[in-house]
Amino acid sequence: METLKALTDYYSGYDEDSRLLSKHGSVEFLTTMRYIEKYLQPGMRVLEIGAATGRYSHTLARKGYTVDAVELVEHNIEIFKQNTQPGENITIQQGNAKDLGMFSDDTYDMTLLLGPMYHLFTVEEQHRALSEAIRVTKPGGVIFAAYCGNDATMVQYCFGRGMLREQRYMELVDMETFKASSDPAELFQLYRKEDIDELMQGFPVTRLHYVGTDMATNYMRTAIDEMEKELFKLYLRYHFTICERADMVGVSHHILDVFRKNPLAQSP
Repeated sequence: METLKALTDYYSGYDEDSRLLSKHGSVEFLTTMRYIEKYLQPGMRVLEIGAATGRYSHTLARKGYTVDAVELVEHNIEIFKQNTQPGENITIQQGNAKDLGMFSDDTYDMTLLLGPMYHLFTVEEQHRALSEAIRVTKPGGVIFAAYCGNDATMVQYCFGRGMLREQRYMELVDMETFKASSDPAELFQLYRKEDIDELMQGFPVTRLHYVGTDMATNYMRTAIDEMEKELFKLYLRYHFTICERADMVGVSHHILDVFRKNPLAQSP
């Protein structure tokens, strides 16, 4: 209940649609869609877990895909419904990423887990959400899981904005490794690649891509928003060129792990 209240309070006053529609916010959206579109095929059925206000779900439904969505926060569900256009083959229901009992095993061709891992604060919760996403995906289906990056937060906020001057933030950071911890009051769980790799051990999946979906964008958001059209197009080309480079993904605020459920896998 503590986590639900924190999320409800936050998202009730936050315009998620505007974030992804801004020029700098669109980089994350365009990058995620670029990878989703690599694996879309006609007739696919898609599940989005933690759909927020539906930016991805509605985009896919308007492309003709059947989309089911689950969202925890009622405020987001209301906006999701308001954003639904006639002709979309889409459903939305309230639910928790840790328990998708309303869906059968091996149902979806593609599963999107683009928000819940931000707000799960124990390994057990994180493992459960991944397990459920994999369970409801068909063997051979593709899952997209998004994470918040630890070191981008350290650079931009803890040092760039001086948050480590405050005792409460110092207490959240291991001063030997500079790995940050979090809880519902801080809202966002932060990850490094080794955390994600450890979470994924034992699941019947094969990684396809490990992507920084915004990379340097949030460090220079004002400059991005002020770019003229042609320069922004060049920036996107550059971003798409580097967003899977293993030596650079760690700088990203948002990270996308794309993996396939093994064709002969039994649901976890």
